Amino acid sequence: MPLIPEEPQIHESAQGPRATPASGRTAPTPRPVPGPRPAAPSRPGRPGPVRPTPPVQRTPRDVASTPGPSAPATPSVSASATPQIQLIPASAAGALDAAEEAVDLLLESGRAPGEVLVITTGELHPWAAHELSFGEASYWAQHDTGDDVFYADVAALERAAVRPVVVVAVNGGSATVGATALPSAHARAGALLIVCGDPQEINSVLGTAI
Repeated sequence: MPLIPEEPQIHESAQGPRATPASGRTAPTPRPVPGPRPAAPSRPGRPGPVRPTPPVQRTPRDVASTPGPSAPATPSVSASATPQIQLIPASAAGALDAAEEAVDLLLESGRAPGEVLVITTGELHPWAAHELSFGEASYWAQHDTGDDVFYADVAALERAAVRPVVVVAVNGGSATVGATALPSAHARAGALLIVCGDPQEINSVLGTAI
């Protein structure tokens, strides 16, 4: 008669491997998951009045593609020295936008905001119109402080002080206004005069009046 093998009995001592590390080995310590990096600190704003922020996307304008203005190699030039002249071709409708871009490039190249004066021959720059709504005394006080870009129209040129860089936006006005504005702006530019407008008109004025 065949023998029936007995079923193996599972004793409590015959359990599976314990979840303990082998002798001489240390269980790895979980590494912490790095959190998100802190955002870079924003650049502090300039003191004094804040210029209107240009729109993120501007509409196409009739401006010829020319190299943007850059600050001259000499950081400080005497007001008696002959300033460099740069011309940025632009239509009357696009001259103000071209002047804004010129100012942005000047600041990015290292120019201090208080070194820049912007003149318009036609419609006032929005910043100037806004500040003048609070009165001329407050408006010119910011000019005298000299710690930010200052915007004025051609009629205020006689009162404006000399600054290292003068940017002129020929955004309207008669030919007589342009003929008057450019020589006056040239006289107030210590190192660099940037003119945004019609090249033929500007060259005819600069060639005869300066």
